[in-house]
Amino acid sequence: MGRCDAVVVGAGHNGLVCAAYLARAGRRVLVLEARQVPGGLAGDREFHPGFFAPIAHTLNHFSAKVARELNLEKFGFECPSKGLRTVGLALNGEHLVLEGDAPRGTTSDESPALATFRQRMGKFAGALQPFWCKTMPTIGNAGLAGSLTFARIGFSLRRLGKQEMREFLRIATLPARDLVDEHLSDDLLKATLSWDGLIGSRLAPRSPNGAVLAMLYRMGEVSRGTHVLPAGGIRSLVDSLCAAAEAAGADIRCDAPVSRILVGERMGTAPGSKDGVSPGLVANGVELESGERIEADCVISAADPKRTFLDMVGVPFLDIGFTNRIRRLRCEGLVAKLHLALDGAPQFTGLDAADGRMIIAPNLDAIEFAFDAAKYGECPENPVLEIVVPSLREPSLAPAGGHVLSAHVMYVPYRLKGGWTETARDKACATAIDTIAEYAPRIREQIVAAEFLTPADIERECGVTGGHWHHAEFAIDQMLMMRPTYEAAQYRAPIPGLYLCGAGCHPGGDLTGLPGHNAAKEILR
Repeated sequence: MGRCDAVVVGAGHNGLVCAAYLARAGRRVLVLEARQVPGGLAGDREFHPGFFAPIAHTLNHFSAKVARELNLEKFGFECPSKGLRTVGLALNGEHLVLEGDAPRGTTSDESPALATFRQRMGKFAGALQPFWCKTMPTIGNAGLAGSLTFARIGFSLRRLGKQEMREFLRIATLPARDLVDEHLSDDLLKATLSWDGLIGSRLAPRSPNGAVLAMLYRMGEVSRGTHVLPAGGIRSLVDSLCAAAEAAGADIRCDAPVSRILVGERMGTAPGSKDGVSPGLVANGVELESGERIEADCVISAADPKRTFLDMVGVPFLDIGFTNRIRRLRCEGLVAKLHLALDGAPQFTGLDAADGRMIIAPNLDAIEFAFDAAKYGECPENPVLEIVVPSLREPSLAPAGGHVLSAHVMYVPYRLKGGWTETARDKACATAIDTIAEYAPRIREQIVAAEFLTPADIERECGVTGGHWHHAEFAIDQMLMMRPTYEAAQYRAPIPGLYLCGAGCHPGGDLTGLPGHNAAKEILR
């Protein structure tokens, strides 16, 4: 397409969101994707002939603002009004079911306490909600716009009232265990509610530094934490984003891996000198692995910060202090993916249907012990899992009569002691299936094929450093105006003309579209 106004590296959902906004503003945009399909972790995958499953298997807080502004409904994306029930599985079949206002199946009457807990957390999530879709100001040099953002944050928290604001500041960095222990007594309920603050992270129930904020982050403006499966499956979100971007004029090229971001010298007027010039660096295009070069006025990377700066830009073009901060980003994932191709719908003891989000985590200690094993490079003997059967809602994901079981397996180390061999992978897969079989006794007889992806496999297949969902750990020192690090936290890299729009930016990972939205607004500004 000749010289572009903007090249977006990576067609994950954030890259597509950013491209769509830029194209709608009249920019000539080219999106380059290394894989054969767009979507990143939400991209369509055929793991066995006729059976499809992306890495991400539900939505729970995709931005309603982004969906509305990009008119995704016109392009086939329809988010259901009713979410999936969340089921905390119990070995005795007396499962906890969270659907609507009251829990079912708990061993004690937790309804009033749960209502109070949800009301307070919903109030705190609502106070934070407006700032997930804004650029966080630069520390020490915020300017008028940044100062106003800080003022709005303070005002939003003050509107909670003095007592609630104090409570928010108290709990914001609490371990998830401390938070739920204060409100609830039922072990299964506490473990189930803690799950959304821990999944995808390097945190356990006793870990401070982000679990509660992650829980609030996932309580989106519409869903309030409820998970959904859109009509057409997760692929419908990716398809609609591609269609919206292309309708606005963007070009999307798959199977076009970028080997490096081109950085060259530019000449600009020196401050205080009318005619003087000073040399500098600017990102002015990309080079593909094929050798093809594409020039652009700006380059926007949807890849993770380490891959962007260390691999595609290169340390010779970066300040040593900045390089060291990027190297120290914590981004080794602890979530593996298990996909099962089944010849029929799985039957879980005590459940009429496997239609919902099922969590195997009987208590907080079970989660903590699984994390302890992963800390030392070992797979837990008793893994904790989140399971969905998306083919119950979207039959096209499997052949007639067949079904797909998709599970997030926590905590599986990126670096396994002794290395990830085929034997080690098969053992981890068998352990996960054995765990599921305790709740669904006939599951082994139904398995047509199984796929187990470690974090290292996810890194290799999806190009995400460490296989980490969020590109960088969701923690206090890697959040807000520090995400991924200062000098790159406002979607602008230290090199002019280079921007970031991936999950490693504010506000973070999950399928939200907000990093792509925020980056586009910053670029257009």
